[in-house]
Order: sequence, then C-alpha cells, then structure tokens
Amino acid sequence: MTMRGQDREMKVEDRAFYGAYADELERVQELLISEIQKLLDSISTDSETAVAEHLKCRIKSAESMKEKLRRKNLPETPENGLKYLSDIVGARVVTHFVGDIYTVLELIEQDTCWKVQTVKDYIAEAKPNGYRSLHVILNVPFHVGGFDSVNVEIQMRTIAMDCWASLEHQLKYKKTIRNTALIVDELKRCADEMASTDLTMQTIRDMIQRS
Repeated sequence: MTMRGQDREMKVEDRAFYGAYADELERVQELLISEIQKLLDSISTDSETAVAEHLKCRIKSAESMKEKLRRKNLPETPENGLKYLSDIVGARVVTHFVGDIYTVLELIEQDTCWKVQTVKDYIAEAKPNGYRSLHVILNVPFHVGGFDSVNVEIQMRTIAMDCWASLEHQLKYKKTIRNTALIVDELKRCADEMASTDLTMQTIRDMIQRS
C-alpha cells in the first residue's frame, strides 16, 4: 500500500485561519492516520493481501472551509467549522476491491478510538451523477480548543471509483471546459460500467479465494 500521510502540508494562509487550532488539528490528523493504518495492517500480512492501495489524509483548507460555511449561512470562523462541519479533518482509503471497503468499515465500527456518527453508502445507492463512495463520520474524543471532541470523515472507494471522482472533481471546479453536458453523460456511463467491473472483479477474487 502506498502511504500518503498528508495530502499536503498546511499552507501559511490555512495556518493563519486556524490559528491556535492548527497544531491540535494536525495532531488529530496524525491520530486518524495512525489508527486507520493500524486497522489496515491488522488484515494485511503482506503486499499481496493488502486491502488498500493508498491512504491519504488532509485538513480542510481555509478557502474550502469558508466556502462551505458560506453555503450554510454561517460566519466564516474556525470555531464554526469545528462546531458545524464534519470533515474539517478527512481521510481517504482507496481499496482494490469493493468487498474490502465493507471489511474496513466493520473494523472502523468496532474501534473504541472513536464513535461512529453516520454512514453514507453511495456504493449501494450511487448519487444521480454516478458518484460512488462510502462516507463515515466519526466523533473523536480529542480536545481542540474549547471543544471536547472533533468530527472527522473517512471516505472509502475502489481505485476505479477514485479515478472517476478525480475526473468529476476537475469537471466541477475548472471553469473553461467545453462540452460539459457531453462530459457529464460520458462520466455517468463510465460510472455505471466501472461499478459493473468492480463487482465482476470482486466475484472473480471470491472464486479464486474459495478454490
């Protein structure tokens, strides 16, 4: 598994926005990485049995935080981010097979390091645009400023789902793309084909393991 502990270092403007919370959020991030890695290691004895292709973790950028708070009509402060948002710290686990996602989910639900708040399964029921992933919101009992705990999000998806999500993200945030409607239709078609392939690959793996 490729280990990517941090998606990026905290930028100067992000550290300025979070202020006194910055160091504490970085410690939450380190805790999240360490605990997820421990869970993954518990079911992987070597590179051939590794369930995850890679693990990434990030602290939400100041720009993204402010934009999300604006959508909720809330003042753009780190305190409101900690109080009202669930993904100020986030991790992504990318697996080889669909079944591995649910294996990791079971371990997350059994872990006493945190409390599971919600599970949103966009694999069983994809979003209308074709997006597939499994989102888990956790409450971690870690003191951040005046808060006794912080909510974090773990997203889990297969390599195919992750590739698709990367393209969809580019489409969403780039402003000069032509033929947007055509690309949206093609992405939806690809999402359906990838979902079918993911299930077929899972079936083949199950057949190999049973034999």
